Amino acid sequence: MAPPTSSQIKPGRTLLALLVIILAMGATVVLQKALVPKFGLDLAGGTTVTLSPVTSDGKAPPQESLDRAVNIIRNRVNGTGISDAEVARAGDNIVIQVPGAGRDEAIKLVATTAEMRFRQVLAVAAATTPPQTLPTSAATPSPSAMTPSPGASPAGRAVSKVLAEPTPTPTVTRRARSHTATGEKSGAGTRASRAQATPSPSPSATPGESEDPLAGQDLTGIDPALLKEFRTIDCTAKNKGQGAQDDPDKQIVACSQDGTARYILDKAAVQGSQITTASAGVRQDTGAWVVNLDFKSQGASQWSDLTAKAFEAQPPRNQIGVVLDGLVITAPASNGRIAGGNTEISGGFTQETATELADQLKYGSLPLKFVQSSVVSVSSTLGQDQLRGGLISGAIGLVIVMIYLLLYYRGLGAVGIASLGVATIITYLSVALLSANVGFRWSLPHIIGLVVSIGITADSFIVYFERIRDEMKEGHRTLRAAVEVAWRRAKRTILVADAVMFIAAVVLYFLAVGGVAGFAFAMGLTTLIDIMVVFLFTKPLMSLVARLKFFSKGHKLSGLDAERMGRTGAEQTLQEA
Repeated sequence: MAPPTSSQIKPGRTLLALLVIILAMGATVVLQKALVPKFGLDLAGGTTVTLSPVTSDGKAPPQESLDRAVNIIRNRVNGTGISDAEVARAGDNIVIQVPGAGRDEAIKLVATTAEMRFRQVLAVAAATTPPQTLPTSAATPSPSAMTPSPGASPAGRAVSKVLAEPTPTPTVTRRARSHTATGEKSGAGTRASRAQATPSPSPSATPGESEDPLAGQDLTGIDPALLKEFRTIDCTAKNKGQGAQDDPDKQIVACSQDGTARYILDKAAVQGSQITTASAGVRQDTGAWVVNLDFKSQGASQWSDLTAKAFEAQPPRNQIGVVLDGLVITAPASNGRIAGGNTEISGGFTQETATELADQLKYGSLPLKFVQSSVVSVSSTLGQDQLRGGLISGAIGLVIVMIYLLLYYRGLGAVGIASLGVATIITYLSVALLSANVGFRWSLPHIIGLVVSIGITADSFIVYFERIRDEMKEGHRTLRAAVEVAWRRAKRTILVADAVMFIAAVVLYFLAVGGVAGFAFAMGLTTLIDIMVVFLFTKPLMSLVARLKFFSKGHKLSGLDAERMGRTGAEQTLQEA
């Protein structure tokens, strides 16, 4: 059988394409300075805290509550600046891994996650001092006109709408009652007085006074240390204050969630745990999206007192700051006592923003109670020992496979060794890129998966090599012809075997947790790399090797000699001809 023409086989182009891919991956790794992948907790050292949910009836917790708790804890932990911390579900438990943290540090981090507080606003200003002048004194009520109160809104615009007029900012209303309060999401800082009394214009500040964000505001009863902190805090910084544990019995300085405003807030008057439920819905009369909020009996009484206290104060102390994880998510201005605990927030909401605020209010505190079922610490020394042991075991496994290929396939085994080398390079570059771009962390289960995959990768080469030898034995073909015919048949077996392995890895990854999931991920990754190497390297390289006399004439060290192929001398001479 004549070998395929050169127009049909262009192994050089395929190998060149693979080289370009490897060089591109390598260049990306170098440019991102990701030559060393990030290590997981079991290799880098750190602490793992496992939280177990506790329900009042002893039954399994709702899956929705667990998922929400994971998101809340993840946001809180990452908000503290520990971006490498991992929070994930493990069955009904929540596992928090903090690389590099000691036992006490990790326990403190988990135990001090903040919850929602409702606080009266004492002072407010934009995140950065506006260039325009600020009022120098508190406004005097006047029944005739409405103007901005001291401390302009964060966006630098005056909010001066009559309460009866339509407004795009949220309005807090007692359901089925006339008492209302106005507010603005994410610290937009609505400045509205009671409907029957509105502030009149205030005199302009002098240039020197315009630099003080507290100019013109009532500072009575505010801790002097907070005034200094308020003037210097930078709320434009990323995650400023997020994840902070605010003391409910002390006044605090806090930033708005969107980073546009800063607040001085009084002691907490209502805790987030007093919220019974919060949900987004549509008003029947207007068709507008609203957020319905209900308090428990104790919370309803506290909420009534807080709204009444704020109602009796002058701006900006008529506002109520809702603080979650150290950030003000909204700050409505009270326009009356809201009793009964039934509240409706409306004005300018879309379905997405209403649902987001409802979730924030509903889950201001964790939806479930958790206990620390286990705390496991791994020292950095132990982690390094495990890493060294894993790499040594991988190297030993790789060397054993190489020796086997050389002893059994001789010269043909060099192709397998080269393929393993390429697979190793691509695997390492893939791990480095995943580590730098998607937060992948190299752990001991991943190393185990990569070590085991060495044998799986070698299987693909062996299937192809054995098919080539079968074609030469049974079909009396030349090596070049046998390489092509064997490939058409061997690739089916390779694809089926890798497909089964990949499906098993995917199923195991989604059904398992922890280290088993890491092992499955490594198996799936190396299975894809195996297919890539066999198609883009092993097969093209065999097409080039078949053209060499060392292999085509059946040298004794080639692994394709007449004795191994089971051919007689006449058959060997005929094939060479």
